[in-house]
Amino acid sequence: MTKHAHSRFLPEVDPDARVVTKEAVFERASFNECHAPTLVETGEGDLLVAFFAGTREGSEDVSIWTSRRKGVSWTAPEKAACLEGVACWNPVLFRDEHGTTYLFYKVGHSPKTWTGVYLASEDEGRSWSEPHYLPAGLTGPTKNKPITMSNGDVICGASTESHESWACWAEVIRNQQWLRYGPICYGGVSKGVIQPSIVELSGGRLRMFMRSTRAIGKVCAAASPDYGRTWSTARSTVLPNPNSGIDAVKLGSGVIVMAYNDSATERTPLSVATSVDEGLTWQKALDLEVEEGEFSYPSVIQTRDGLVHLVYTWKRKRIEHAVLQV
Repeated sequence: MTKHAHSRFLPEVDPDARVVTKEAVFERASFNECHAPTLVETGEGDLLVAFFAGTREGSEDVSIWTSRRKGVSWTAPEKAACLEGVACWNPVLFRDEHGTTYLFYKVGHSPKTWTGVYLASEDEGRSWSEPHYLPAGLTGPTKNKPITMSNGDVICGASTESHESWACWAEVIRNQQWLRYGPICYGGVSKGVIQPSIVELSGGRLRMFMRSTRAIGKVCAAASPDYGRTWSTARSTVLPNPNSGIDAVKLGSGVIVMAYNDSATERTPLSVATSVDEGLTWQKALDLEVEEGEFSYPSVIQTRDGLVHLVYTWKRKRIEHAVLQV
């Protein structure tokens, strides 16, 4: 099993990192609250964002909504998925190598009773298939985007939450079959880690980054040497985590970008850090939000032009979009 060293953190802000633009996906909408955005670049170069919204998280009217950025403006949010009388949660967008776009999400009265669901689109998210429900025991990606690995398999970062135990899993889609590997746990803490984000370092070597409870208070990481079949134990990095979602992406340059809350107790500030050595050490790049309030659940990608795009929850009232030069 691959060992994973403790990360070190360099607190100096990267002087070369900057925010190119920052904007609201929408200013006003028909729903009261929104949360947990995800984004993908379409084959046409547009951005597609999805999130859940309704009265409040867990309410029966919470549905999955989408918005598209073509050029410099966003379309008004449109409802993409709902289930009468049951809340929807944590959408995840993914576009495969064949050009099919998938919208994964969860339905249930709480994360403890989730069922995984996905829709498929052959027209870049303008229309969607009927819902496909995953078999019991599979959730699909819990919060963060799947990646297509160098062997052609797709890997999803999954997790489960019971009343007394949290754990992460790797769900691999190979030749249209779903395989599940894990659990990946944090030793000694039953409610330990969830909502993994996975990057491929090289040739099937993976790094998984995870949200943790306040009993740990740090972003955690685990490693796999074999395309996600086996994993090391989760260990703390030095990046703080207040029991809130994170996301990471490996850029074409090899640099890993991490979006996270730079606090062990609050969902502010919302910050970005970078690593040039496969996640072993980190340098803070910039803060996106520093005022009081909730700025959380980032989703981050690199688009074909090399820019880094990030969306996140802004005080549960809107979804914010930032473009970064990292």
